[in-house]
Amino acid sequence: MAYVVSIDQGTTSTRAIIFDAAGDIVASGQFEHQQYFPAPGWVEHDATEIWTNVREAVGFAMAKANITRHDLAAVGITNQRETVVAWDPETGKPLHHAIVWQDTRTQGAIDALTEEHGRDAFVDITGLPLDAYFSASKFRWLLDTIDDGHARARDGRLMLGTIDSWVLWNLTGGPQGGVHATDVTNASRTLLMDLRTCEWSPTMLDLFGIPSQCLPDIRQSSDAFGKASESSLVRGIPITGILGDQQSAAFGQAAFSAGESKSTYGTGSFVLVNTGDTPVFSQHGLITTVAYGIGGEAPTYALEGSIAVTGSLVQWLRDSLGIISTASEVEDLALQVPDTGGVVVVPAFSGLLAPHWRPDARGAILGITRFTNHSHIARAALEAVAMQTCDVLEAMAGDVGQELSELKVDGGMVANNLLMQMQADALGIPVVRPAVAETTALGAAFAAGLAVGFWEDLDELRGLWRRDKQWDPTSSQSERADARAEWRKGLTRSFGWTDKA
Repeated sequence: MAYVVSIDQGTTSTRAIIFDAAGDIVASGQFEHQQYFPAPGWVEHDATEIWTNVREAVGFAMAKANITRHDLAAVGITNQRETVVAWDPETGKPLHHAIVWQDTRTQGAIDALTEEHGRDAFVDITGLPLDAYFSASKFRWLLDTIDDGHARARDGRLMLGTIDSWVLWNLTGGPQGGVHATDVTNASRTLLMDLRTCEWSPTMLDLFGIPSQCLPDIRQSSDAFGKASESSLVRGIPITGILGDQQSAAFGQAAFSAGESKSTYGTGSFVLVNTGDTPVFSQHGLITTVAYGIGGEAPTYALEGSIAVTGSLVQWLRDSLGIISTASEVEDLALQVPDTGGVVVVPAFSGLLAPHWRPDARGAILGITRFTNHSHIARAALEAVAMQTCDVLEAMAGDVGQELSELKVDGGMVANNLLMQMQADALGIPVVRPAVAETTALGAAFAAGLAVGFWEDLDELRGLWRRDKQWDPTSSQSERADARAEWRKGLTRSFGWTDKA
């Protein structure tokens, strides 16, 4: 058995990537799924479409690699984290569209809880502030909305889970004995898990009114979750790795030790720093999360800064403004001008996440003059991605007490050389891209492979990480300071735009 297959279920698409023992990509398959926006601030996915795409992506990748299930050692799963699904365990059908992590429909309920308890009242239990970003209020909304939802959840006629649980349950048989489980990294993003015990917190379950019996079992990230069912292309193959996408990216970047970090540029961007076996609670607007759990050991923790809109900002330029035809065109368009011409784009489409946590913010394009053209807006959009990352890294440095010497990057946007140079210039430190940029899928493959002995230990995985390209800063300290000041000025203009978050 020479390969591990990783299922990477993301916000806009589902991929299956096959890795060999060197950690190199052998083949992949990818299918996009539809985005639904039924109301302002609402974002939904069709969970049935996602499951169909999982099967098709795996089949495509295996066919492209010219392998069968007998060539596979294990299956890993990584996923968009806070997105939630409710389904009927007897029919296997979703009871509502999946509610996506970007969705803010539950902000009113969160505001009421915040007014009663305080925004950070449960940080010591969960590591998270009360926010609509996390899964708990989405779970509650589904129970309130689905006919007889609460009673069905209590008596076993309704299951709740994040996307990893939905994929795992279907992959292991669905209504015919499917395994209802999740891992510690995904559970740590629900606002329902106790960070220290890695179990569902009675306090949080009571606060949100969610019965524990409808939730998945919490397991380690590298664990024997089950085997693929007889109806699967990978039937009989063990599913042994599950990690939320950002923790998986850090695992794929071999950020196994305290102080090691990464930044992933996808639909949103996520910066994560390993803090070791003790949770560190932020004083600067970051969240505390589980980085991974392996080998029956105590979990490893991390601080994370989540940025809602980065890659999706480029999609907006393409789909809503129509100034580019494909996402890759944004770099060439931005290179047509030497700077932004004073334009600042703040992509607060549904508020701002870390480190600002301003659900009242809304998107803005500022500094426009008659001189402004599409190229300036494109360049300002890329600069917004870099500046939001700087905001998070500054907060992170304040919490861990040290500055980064370099930033490891991954995700789809790292193919944009201009953006990576902008990031190095904004930070004043080197930006490093690994040889395998698909670190999210690689992390899940690593976790799965560890559990079955495909890879021996973390030291072997460290040895597989390879540097591909590095961008060194070219801007002066004064230029960086001026750019940061202009960004902050634009950022604050977006605050307080709406009281209907």
